[in-house]
Amino acid sequence: MIKQELLDILACPKCKGPVELHPAQDTILCRNCRLVYEIRDGIPVMLIDEAKPADEDPVPAR
Repeated sequence: MIKQELLDILACPKCKGPVELHPAQDTILCRNCRLVYEIRDGIPVMLIDEAKPADEDPVPAR
């Protein structure tokens, strides 16, 4: 699990917008770009080329 302190400083590499943890899939989500970034061995892989499109809105917006 990613600590909140790390999430607070992470930004989407594509749009530079905020990202959030999607705990059900253990991924990081950018709602603006609708991209999902994997977390491998506890490390977020914030590479645009490795991001996957978010199929649907997995978590209601806050």
